[in-house]
Amino acid sequence: MTTVTQQPEVDLATEHLFAMAPDEIPPVPAPSGFTGSAAEWNARVDLAACYRMVARYGWDDFISAHISARVPDEDDGFLINPFGLLFDEITASSLVKVNLAGDVLEVGRGQVNPAGFTIHSAVYQVRADVNAVVHLHTLDGMAVSTSAEGVLPLTQTAMTVAADVAYHDFEGPALDLAEREHLQQHLGKRNLMLLRNHGTLAVGDCVPTAFARIYALERACTVQVRALGTRSVLTPVDPDAVAKTFVPGAMEFIGRFGWPAVRRTLDRTDPSYRS
Repeated sequence: MTTVTQQPEVDLATEHLFAMAPDEIPPVPAPSGFTGSAAEWNARVDLAACYRMVARYGWDDFISAHISARVPDEDDGFLINPFGLLFDEITASSLVKVNLAGDVLEVGRGQVNPAGFTIHSAVYQVRADVNAVVHLHTLDGMAVSTSAEGVLPLTQTAMTVAADVAYHDFEGPALDLAEREHLQQHLGKRNLMLLRNHGTLAVGDCVPTAFARIYALERACTVQVRALGTRSVLTPVDPDAVAKTFVPGAMEFIGRFGWPAVRRTLDRTDPSYRS
């Protein structure tokens, strides 16, 4: 069953807050022998950092699930993990560059999970505004993906994303490229998705935005699982308050402000993601 929630119109009373500027992240020089652009190398560094943070939060799933980023200034190239590496092994140089036809553009970089290619290429084909995609199989995300009700606006965190969640019914393992059209139709212009009986997905104009969105969605799912597990009567929330809490642009803002802290954390604890 596919559920669509109407997105509310929200007055951006926080426009002055969004005008604040986040900390600058110094660019990372590309290693000797790297043949791509400086912009591509730094996209690789951000993407590798995202993999490492997902692993730190315990959201990885052995060698399954995948995160990708579009290659800057290229028509249809995107970066994704080589099949067979754990998320905490991913580095900037280990990422595989592929195009929307499925061609590996860098020989010797490893193989790509076919299901990952199907899901990520589906988004990049039709969403020119998207430069990063996160798809996970977390325990709580998968649990909520089995619910006919989907993501419920039970908490402030859930309310920040619930109106932006799309739903895609399970069609089996995503190995059939024909499924891309259905994924595209169901995602539409939204930025989050529950793949029914499967997992979660977030997109963004950059890796920081996609990470902020998946973080909020995963937290919403975790609290929902715990709240429903109490079997208590849940506190209703006024619909006007729910609508007010969903603010377009908030995840972009949070992602950009939080990402320098993510990078600082990794640089302190394990900077090997940059290699």
